[in-house]
Amino acid sequence: MTTTTAEGLWARCYHPAPDRPRQLVCFPHAGGSASFFFPVSAQLSPVAEVLSVQYPGRQDRRTETSPDSIEVMADQVYAALRGRLGSRPTAFFGHSMGAMIAFEVARRLEADGGELTHLFASGRRAPSTHREESVHRRDDDGIVAELKLLSGTDAAVLGDEELLRMILPALRSDYTAVETYRCGPEVTIKAPITALTGDSDPKTTLEEAESWRAHTTGAFDLQVYPGGHFFVSSQAPAVLALLRKHLGGR
Repeated sequence: MTTTTAEGLWARCYHPAPDRPRQLVCFPHAGGSASFFFPVSAQLSPVAEVLSVQYPGRQDRRTETSPDSIEVMADQVYAALRGRLGSRPTAFFGHSMGAMIAFEVARRLEADGGELTHLFASGRRAPSTHREESVHRRDDDGIVAELKLLSGTDAAVLGDEELLRMILPALRSDYTAVETYRCGPEVTIKAPITALTGDSDPKTTLEEAESWRAHTTGAFDLQVYPGGHFFVSSQAPAVLALLRKHLGGR
């Protein structure tokens, strides 16, 4: 398949597998980049082609301004990948902020007549649940403190002031997007949803994860794992097994 300029800008395919019958599109967390899902791509490439979304403002896109709106980000992702999304059965996996963006891209895909086989919403409460949060209004030290709390950024990066200065603008935009996003309880997609959560995640209670049920007219499942916000790393084998089962492998 020919990769368009826009598609190549917005997605990374670390292990091309054009002959696989299915594809999985992965959406990173706030401050995250496509490379977070490199291990997922490596493990699942025998059963599906994996695309990892690369948001602006990080890594090779660090000179670009990252949108501070979930809806705008979803518009841009969908515009770049819409041709690819209709090429074969497709599932989405989004972690934290990525779950919200994946949900909004799924809405756009379905509104355009497309079909999503499954949405895996990881490490994020349901779109209609709301907490008053203001991390995006903190100073740089306050944002770094939040990152340390969630343990989602490599310690080497947190200790490197130059690297921090490079990612902080994107982080602030990401937190602004997350904390200003609003979605009504009546908003649904047709695709089945599996919500995944850590049993000690400070950002998502079991009830908030269960509330994803209201956002699909299809099947719903809740998977609870030991761990905090980044249980997807500590429980990677179990999460990969779940994805592999859905994608048709053993």
